[in-house]
Amino acid sequence: MKGDTAFFDTNVLVYAFAQDDPRTEIAEGLLRAGGVVGVQMLNEFVAVATRKLAMPWKEVLEALSALRVLFPSPVPLTVETHDAALRIAGRYGYRIYDSLAIAAALEAHCKTLFSEDLHDGQAIDGLTIRNPFRRQTALSAVIRRSAPRPHFKLPPPDRSG
Repeated sequence: MKGDTAFFDTNVLVYAFAQDDPRTEIAEGLLRAGGVVGVQMLNEFVAVATRKLAMPWKEVLEALSALRVLFPSPVPLTVETHDAALRIAGRYGYRIYDSLAIAAALEAHCKTLFSEDLHDGQAIDGLTIRNPFRRQTALSAVIRRSAPRPHFKLPPPDRSG
């Protein structure tokens, strides 16, 4: 679904699968509400999940399968997306990977880009960047959960019909 919907940067995807992180609940809620991701975000998720979360390959593939249920049509990474990202990087000073997320969100005609890494509240060509963890990030140093959270899991896609 494209239009006035949300676009999710990689960090939202990662936090949905993180354990013992106070941002997980927020990320899960955002993803369940629906939106759009890009192929680049899925690629970055694999890199972060294997390197920083130390997820076994099988779990990474299961997570990707769950994400593909939620987001069956990710925005492709094309030369046009790349060129738009270069213009965004030049104009706004973002790194190329951040600019790719912005370019993909604009390509999908999204109104909101949820990301922890970008400038909260900045508007770029009708797209507003929002940090959904802003309040939570400030509190996370103080608040620790006593019980570990299970991995965010979705049922496997129905392939019967």
